[in-house]
Amino acid sequence: LQQSGICPPPRSDMLSTAAYSALALSAPMVSRPALSNVQMTAITPGDVGTTKPLGVYDPLGLMTTMPDKYRRFQEMEIKHGRIAMAAVLHVVLTEAGVRWPGYLSFAEDIKFSDMPGGTWASWAALPNLAWAQIVLIVALLDNSVLAQDPAKAPGDVGPAFWVRYPDTPGFSGKEFKLNVERNNGRAAMLGITGMISHVALGQDALFPIVSNQ
Repeated sequence: LQQSGICPPPRSDMLSTAAYSALALSAPMVSRPALSNVQMTAITPGDVGTTKPLGVYDPLGLMTTMPDKYRRFQEMEIKHGRIAMAAVLHVVLTEAGVRWPGYLSFAEDIKFSDMPGGTWASWAALPNLAWAQIVLIVALLDNSVLAQDPAKAPGDVGPAFWVRYPDTPGFSGKEFKLNVERNNGRAAMLGITGMISHVALGQDALFPIVSNQ
């Protein structure tokens, strides 16, 4: 090898290289710790709405793939929950026979007492112009009067003089009340969906199971 101009490394260097290679092969592989779903998502434990027993519940992984839309999803959930709570209250009251006094429509001579209770029946009995008024008023409230301010918390759409769930001594804290609102809205969305399904299947909205006795 010396005659060919190639000089092998000294024996001590060869032993060092062999020892280093043996150590490298025998050493355990060290990998980076994988980030948990909670760290990679926009939702964190303790956020409003992450209550027991589910906690951080995102089976579709929406907050992992689209964390930038978390704020929008919060606003939509609160809004739909409030509408659903009003809808459930409407069904309960109208099924109990509660009606506003006076006329619903003077032009068509329809009184509030003439309106049927329930879900589909109330919707079908409304005149078309009444539905147009409802849609216009809701759109005005949603986009102007009660528009969401990005600087405020999701769902805080009231005017300046309205304080949403203040922390009053002797009463439950604001975080508890926000979680109650969120969970009641979720229950109401399921409830009104069930009521509509009952009526669509030909049953009563509140009491779909009729006894044969």
